[in-house]
Amino acid sequence: MRVLFTSFALDAHYLGSVPLAWALRAAGHEVRVASQPALTRTITAAGLTAVPVGDDREMGGAMSGVEVDDAGTPWNAVDLDPARPEVHSAEFVGALHDMLPKAFFAHVNGDAMIDDLVRFARYWRPDLVIWEPFTFAGAIAARAAGAAHARLLWGADLFLDQRVAFLGHLAARPGGPHRDPLADWLGEVLDRHDLTFDETVVRGHWTIDQMPVSIRLPLGEPTVPMRYVPYNGTSVLPGWLRRPPERPRVCVTVGLTARDGADYLVGSLTGLFDALGDLDVEVVATLNAEQRERAAMLPDNVRAVDFVPLHALLPTCSAIAHHGGAGTWSTAAAYGVPQFVFPSVWDNFYRARRTAEIGAGLMVPQDALTPAALRGGLERLLSEERFADGAERLQAEMASDPSPADVVPTLEKLTARHQEFDA
Repeated sequence: MRVLFTSFALDAHYLGSVPLAWALRAAGHEVRVASQPALTRTITAAGLTAVPVGDDREMGGAMSGVEVDDAGTPWNAVDLDPARPEVHSAEFVGALHDMLPKAFFAHVNGDAMIDDLVRFARYWRPDLVIWEPFTFAGAIAARAAGAAHARLLWGADLFLDQRVAFLGHLAARPGGPHRDPLADWLGEVLDRHDLTFDETVVRGHWTIDQMPVSIRLPLGEPTVPMRYVPYNGTSVLPGWLRRPPERPRVCVTVGLTARDGADYLVGSLTGLFDALGDLDVEVVATLNAEQRERAAMLPDNVRAVDFVPLHALLPTCSAIAHHGGAGTWSTAAAYGVPQFVFPSVWDNFYRARRTAEIGAGLMVPQDALTPAALRGGLERLLSEERFADGAERLQAEMASDPSPADVVPTLEKLTARHQEFDA
């Protein structure tokens, strides 16, 4: 079978798909990965075949300055945790649905990307398209080629949770939204290719969910659970990682997305590392040149590295402090590392709260991340055994889901079923 993966050009949104692409390729299927040209090197470095489509977009500027409410809350500070009652209100879901299509989805997909991808899909005729959940170009291309298609989640399905709430309010009408901006945008794009909109363009025929059950949102969608397998890109193991640490090792990181222009994930680094200087730990801080400059002088127990593969580092760590990004969180969970999370955006809040609720870590919002809070949180993770126990339970839960190789037969059957149904 021919399988087309697609993601907009942001490493952090793409890397989680590589193990499944490998599994399909190893099972004998043809695999292609389509994205804007900026992702080509990352795709080919993973040993996969890239299909550059469209033109490059400056991702850091997407939705810059966009506010989501009258209080002036910037889009990158939105907390989508379903436990917050206001998150499902007509006003909230209406504002988000009005904002996202024109300010974000249309930007990261882009007409040129969609048109190129449709042309390629009609030429190559994939049997299955697997798309990153914000890359609606994949669903459109699948529709154009008559292919089965599925979303591959990198985090909890908070956007679809919002979509379900929005459609509920739309159906109820009085006091709620009266139009569907997402369907309007997708409908216009589909019409350009002589195609029509239905809800599968938003949801896929099914969803592949890499979140463990404690984090997964049960939304009633056809779902294939799949174990998260860490992949952090092209990696070389440094010499200092070839021997065990002499004292507890702690990782402090803000992940890959901040390197792509998402400065809002970083927060203030002033004094954070000074607060750890007299702890009997080895701190490994992943800092690029700009972040390193902001951190000023570092204590002797802090090792600053520009990049180190988390799948190599975290098995040697006793704790990690990070911003709550999907790849960082999932890699820490996969290796059973207690987590201190300081979220500031979107799904990071939800992941952080759930991690604390299930006893696998602690959460402090980024705007409350002080040197004392970081030190105190790490001291608790290292000294209170319950956090290690909670992290081990989460690791076991994640390991209980089928591997990418194990889900390949399921994907084959679902693809055949949807092609037969649509024929």
